[in-house]
Amino acid sequence: MHDLVIRNANIVDGTGADAYSGDIAIDGGTIAQVGGTAGAGKRVIAANGAMASPGWVDVHTHYDGQVTWDPVVSPSSWHGVTSIVMGNCGVGFAPVKPSDHNMLIELMEGVEDIPSAALHEGVPWNWESFPEFMDALEAMPRAIDVATQVPHNPVRAYVMGEDAGTDRTSTTEEREKMAAIVAEGMASGALGFTTSRTKFHRTSTGDHVPSHFADLEELRTIVQSLKSHGDGVIGLLCDFDEPEKDIAGFRQLAVESGRPLYYLLVQFDEHPDRWRKVLELSRPGDDGAVIHPQVCPRPVGFFLGLECTFNPFVSRGAYREIADLPLNERVKRMRDPEVRRKILSQVRDHKSNLMQQVTGAFDKMYRLGDPPNYEPSEADSILSIAKREGREPQEVAYDMLLERDGHELIYLPFTNYTDRNHEVILEMLRDEQSLFGLGDGGAHCGLICDATIPTYLLTHWVRDRKRGDRLPLEWIIKRQTRDNANFFGLHDRGVLAPGMKADVNLIDMDRLTLRPPHIVHDLPAGGRRLVQEADGYLATIQSGAVTFEEGTHTGALPGKLVRGRQKGPAT
Repeated sequence: MHDLVIRNANIVDGTGADAYSGDIAIDGGTIAQVGGTAGAGKRVIAANGAMASPGWVDVHTHYDGQVTWDPVVSPSSWHGVTSIVMGNCGVGFAPVKPSDHNMLIELMEGVEDIPSAALHEGVPWNWESFPEFMDALEAMPRAIDVATQVPHNPVRAYVMGEDAGTDRTSTTEEREKMAAIVAEGMASGALGFTTSRTKFHRTSTGDHVPSHFADLEELRTIVQSLKSHGDGVIGLLCDFDEPEKDIAGFRQLAVESGRPLYYLLVQFDEHPDRWRKVLELSRPGDDGAVIHPQVCPRPVGFFLGLECTFNPFVSRGAYREIADLPLNERVKRMRDPEVRRKILSQVRDHKSNLMQQVTGAFDKMYRLGDPPNYEPSEADSILSIAKREGREPQEVAYDMLLERDGHELIYLPFTNYTDRNHEVILEMLRDEQSLFGLGDGGAHCGLICDATIPTYLLTHWVRDRKRGDRLPLEWIIKRQTRDNANFFGLHDRGVLAPGMKADVNLIDMDRLTLRPPHIVHDLPAGGRRLVQEADGYLATIQSGAVTFEEGTHTGALPGKLVRGRQKGPAT
């Protein structure tokens, strides 16, 4: 008798093959049978034609802090994610000297918008070295599997101290120490090494992150530790101000290390076609470099609201006077005609591109709505609404923020939306080199909520898109499961087949719906974050245990720390 049987499912197995009907049988944490009619089970779930797929593999998260206190790892686990990879963008919490805890918190708060108070209260800091960090992760039960990479910034800070965040070039001895730490991390089970060279990543004090100052020679020395280990991937984030030079350096790292490399690829309005040039420069060539772009299946969009990090009036003095009031009191004050007049009369100029966007880019701001609309048309913009109504755009934005008693969100697509549609994203997704990622689960707590992208792939790209082509269900699931898992060496998951890890989603595709994002205050120290639920996930199964039913955690905590490459079943 099987431990668990799923009866009469529409099976999409993660290989890209056409869906088919049948049963799935699970014994222990392993799939025993896929298709056909399975025997009796100690527990039977009647799928009644609902779709069964592998659990989602999310390879770009920032749960490095949250996983040390939250066994559920939400909201990703609410959306069928059964494996996450963190340690992205060169940021994380190991290795760390006891005197540097605050420095890493400032770095994470600045780069990833995670409240410092939550990190100070929640992170236990029962480690110093990277292997000790891995041991601490392994000791904690959780609902999903967690894997990590070695982030450059903590490594550089550990070796160079206060000089890590300066333009002083690292010495040969320091580079070798960094390489040794990364090698130690790989030996303890890290999946790779990541770094960031973007000027946009700054600490909460406004300083560049340490890895911004690392030259190519430092990176070349570090990635030799991956070559010696014979495994792992390299992840990079770069502005591509000089695409030819940047990609040439990436190719050198990939060739010299013998390891695959991925970089984050988005479209910026200032250079709307640069991403295509970057992609072409990273195509396979005679040098043998294996390079993949990691792309985002929707715009990287900011949510602006009265509870969020930003709204269009956040820098105006009259608003700042009431900004700390409870939401209901603030809404009441903002509805007062005199307060409204004062706030709207105080127009400010900003030097930073970010603040210019969040306070004045009304041509790119849209009501998010319910259900959320992530592909609004130009006619939906606040600027267009203002023109139709004969009003000032800031007036429209002001009134919009007060809708739903102050809970309404304004959507500001920051990247991938120059043409006000998803056609560039479609082009990125269809490129066979691409990895699906950039969900940033656990990060940007008051600004972004893209951990829900695996669900969005099914609702928008497979079923609901109206402004262009949709994408095949089987292909989408393959890209979000097997392809992501295989790139990171997790060959035991991502496919529904006998002998594979029993990570399964059971989804009612007709009911699958994303709810609007909203703010909760459930982080340590009452820290806030954006979360987003979904309807339609009938069950999520992790290592053979049912962890979620109809979106509710069952209490089961079968998740593990993933240490290094995982072998698939013997053929």
